Amino acid sequence: MFSPRKQPSSAHSQLDDALVDHEDIEDAYLEGDRTFEPGTARAAFRHRTFRTVYLGAFASSIGTWMQNVVLGAMAYNLTGSGVFVGLITAAQLGPLLLFSIVGGMIADTYDRKRSLMILCIQQAIFSILLAIVATPEDPSRVLLLLVVFAIGVGNALYAPIFSAVVPILVPREDLSGAISLNSVQMNASRVIGPFIGASIYARWGPSWVFLVNAASFAFVILALTRVTLPAPIASGTQGLHRVLEGLKVARTNRVIGQCISTIFVFSFLCLPFITQLPTIADENLGIASKSSQYGVLYGFFGLGAVIGALSIGTVFASASKPKLTRLGLIGFAAMISAFGATRTPVAAYGVILLLGCVYFAVITSLSTVLQEDLDDAIRGKVMALWIMGFGGTVPFGGLAGGWVIDQFGIVALIAISAATALVLAWRSDLLTKRPSGLLAIPTS
Repeated sequence: MFSPRKQPSSAHSQLDDALVDHEDIEDAYLEGDRTFEPGTARAAFRHRTFRTVYLGAFASSIGTWMQNVVLGAMAYNLTGSGVFVGLITAAQLGPLLLFSIVGGMIADTYDRKRSLMILCIQQAIFSILLAIVATPEDPSRVLLLLVVFAIGVGNALYAPIFSAVVPILVPREDLSGAISLNSVQMNASRVIGPFIGASIYARWGPSWVFLVNAASFAFVILALTRVTLPAPIASGTQGLHRVLEGLKVARTNRVIGQCISTIFVFSFLCLPFITQLPTIADENLGIASKSSQYGVLYGFFGLGAVIGALSIGTVFASASKPKLTRLGLIGFAAMISAFGATRTPVAAYGVILLLGCVYFAVITSLSTVLQEDLDDAIRGKVMALWIMGFGGTVPFGGLAGGWVIDQFGIVALIAISAATALVLAWRSDLLTKRPSGLLAIPTS
């Protein structure tokens, strides 16, 4: 069984104590006698280092989501094929499934600040190259896929490192609030990014969107230059064992293993609608993917995700996260069914708002359950598995979803998503300690 969080070495303890004392003095000066309930979003945001990194990542994420939504829309406009939309998304997010485990090893082994800055620069360079490739009216499909894949590799290495950094920037009692806020910045950028990206795309074309995204990496780089990040804690493993350590933890710890298997199944079978949203919007709602109206639709989805994520660190900060996960899965099944049945844009805005809300309430609750008792020495490797499931399986699910739509229609895709969510709600039990074999959720 996986052991509880170990304390760092005395040198690390002294450094962490000094950083915490410095932050406490600064926070006391800025906030007077105000107190915040531990575990809430407000309590996490009061820590200066977390606040700085968080705001830099938020600005950069806006650029990322500008690029994400425009890539899908551009792919659909070039070919009119749901399969090619799935291919471009697979090139973008597929590397999360292949390379995240290496990023997790980097997170727990090497200088995190330097690694994050190098990977930001790499993604910025290839985003500029993507802008060049997308300039012709009929760009090369192969070049588009290759450049998007290169950006995806950089993101696959970056994401586990950043996910390992966020929880250690706050005390353990504020972890839930930090995870909630990190989910908020991921999804608030979905509100702002697609709206800006779709508007730029409609007026000036995709290349300008990709250039703006490249520039947005400057925000997170600037934020990293202003903070000191704790060094990784040695776990004692070497070579291939260092890379595979997260798999061992997931195999031996029931709750962690179930969280990982749940996110794999949920992402692959429940989330293809995100990848195929341009197709669904066009066929069900009459909304063209190359329009500001599509940006508004995607923006409402992102706004709902923000509300869902923020609720976990505010309204539901003291609630049981395992129970919230189960209730959220039931709510997701209901709302994805409602969205699939909607045929008017106005109604779709409201339904997709609620869909985004329950969707990311599930993700944030499940992530909190996963991270609450993780040892910091292997946090990056375990979070790499989470990212493989959360991001890495989505493009392949989207590719399969495109095939389902082409063969059987959108109704079949929605039915699979809803049924899977209900099965996961029935099977998930993250509170009761039982032998792992009784609760294992199949990933195939």
